[in-house]
Amino acid sequence: MKEVEERTPAPKVFSVSELNLQARVTIEKQFNVVWVEGELSNFARPRSGHWYFTLKDNSAQVRCAMFANRNRLAQIQPVDGQQVLIRGRVSLYEGRGDFQIIVDQIEHAGEGLLRQAFDQLKRKLSSEGLFSEESKKTLPLYPKHVAIVSSPTGAAVKDILAVMSRRYPAIKVTLVPTSVQGDTAGAEIVEALDAAEELGPDLIILTRGGGSLEDLWSFNLESVARRIFTCHIPLVSAIGHEIDFTIADFVSDIRAPTPSVAAEIAVPELDEIHDQIKDFEKTLVNSWLNTKQMLELTLQNARLRLVSPRALIEQAHQRIDDASNRTLTSITRLIDLQKERLASNRAQLRILGPNQKLSGAKSELMTRKAQLIRSIRDKLLKDDKRLKSLARVLESVSPLPTLSRGYAIIRDQDSASVLTKKSQLEIGQRVVTRVTDAIFVSKIEKIQDTDEEGIGIK
Repeated sequence: MKEVEERTPAPKVFSVSELNLQARVTIEKQFNVVWVEGELSNFARPRSGHWYFTLKDNSAQVRCAMFANRNRLAQIQPVDGQQVLIRGRVSLYEGRGDFQIIVDQIEHAGEGLLRQAFDQLKRKLSSEGLFSEESKKTLPLYPKHVAIVSSPTGAAVKDILAVMSRRYPAIKVTLVPTSVQGDTAGAEIVEALDAAEELGPDLIILTRGGGSLEDLWSFNLESVARRIFTCHIPLVSAIGHEIDFTIADFVSDIRAPTPSVAAEIAVPELDEIHDQIKDFEKTLVNSWLNTKQMLELTLQNARLRLVSPRALIEQAHQRIDDASNRTLTSITRLIDLQKERLASNRAQLRILGPNQKLSGAKSELMTRKAQLIRSIRDKLLKDDKRLKSLARVLESVSPLPTLSRGYAIIRDQDSASVLTKKSQLEIGQRVVTRVTDAIFVSKIEKIQDTDEEGIGIK
């Protein structure tokens, strides 16, 4: 009996802190995220901004905590007696050993059914491929016409128009009015999308301000989702706040967290367009300089080979002229294109107001064009003078002018060596003689000395 008692291990003794810690770890492993519905009571909000309350039903209750970083996103203001639906993780407060739920979302209990319907429709449409990336359309880089489908009295429209007028004032905007809340809103949104597509814009923005799940429910209807999917024009959705997600967001080509962000996505900034034009000009100039450098190297190699120097210079000169013409043509086309775009923008800006900004942009563009053309012309003139100078130098060392004055170059037919002295000559030797425009072969039959003037002595 004594041996058995000695073999029995002593029971582990927990401190209170160790026990509560172990209990918390066990509970959090057992439960993931849970949804719980009940009546809210004992609501308290200390100076820290955190929310503490109790959730109860007829036979039980549980403590809840919702910290400030989450409760500031809540769509409701808790009041004792409310029937609410919460989402959170089950835990245990070690300091008191209190079983509790750490809440990250709270809403009216009536929204629970809507949430279930939302999740069910989301799964259905996802399985049909309405959310697939393959079906998403690409947004235009420089839209000329944007249609906004929204309530004309909402703040969302004002935010979008303010951002567009600042970033891209020449844009044409058409508001297609519709209800965004209520029993008839879903059908009206579908009709508004039909009307917007008939206008033929480059882009459609579907938007409204924030609200509860019930307020945004028109954008969770299957009819609205399927109409968005069949829209042939790229569509941006900006519905509610950043934390709000609707079925329309998943079907649309791009979801914007706010109406202002939707406007930034939809249109470029005018200053960015000007920067792109400058980059194009820089790229063209660099291309021309690289081409010119390559041609100069080609000319140098030809000069070293001393093969028809005049012809090589003329060819190089022609290549430079061709490259210059191509470069000037490309620059002119680019400038003409930008002039057309700026002219179109200026015509629209006459209606919208900011004529001075567009006029300044055009003036700057014309100034840059004149400077660029003048710089290229000056550079070409310098290159032309340089080439002509090189041609004169090469002509001075070329044997061709000497030949044209009546002299000739005589080579031994066998060795090809140039014959300049009597000692290199033999009777019967065959020689090749080059004059200005011909080459002939002859045989030496007689050799005689010359006087100082080069006339043979008989």
